[in-house]
Amino acid sequence: MSYQGSCHCGAVEFAVNADLPTEAISCNCSICRRTGSLLTFVPAEQFELSSGKDQLKTYEFNKHQIQHQFCQTCGIEPFATGRKPDGTTMYAVNLRCVPAADLDTLHIQKHDGAAA
Repeated sequence: MSYQGSCHCGAVEFAVNADLPTEAISCNCSICRRTGSLLTFVPAEQFELSSGKDQLKTYEFNKHQIQHQFCQTCGIEPFATGRKPDGTTMYAVNLRCVPAADLDTLHIQKHDGAAA
């Protein structure tokens, strides 16, 4: 199974080769709190950017460990990239950008990113 997502204007589209998650992470760091992201993390080999690479703008802050990817047209962050402590590349997919995700049924895990 796989699922698809996009930014608001549709310029950036992606697919994840995995089942839709039943859990999401709600982080209270300064950027997630402001954007309202609900995140799921997937390995790089399960993520495919279908279109819009040229529309993405990268934003980093604090420790510069996460590359937040924003659509230059609509300003939405559909995903971010980063590395696990072992160096493995991961994608943080914003489930609010996945139309098939039923946000009301997700089990939300809170992450205290503000303290990190």
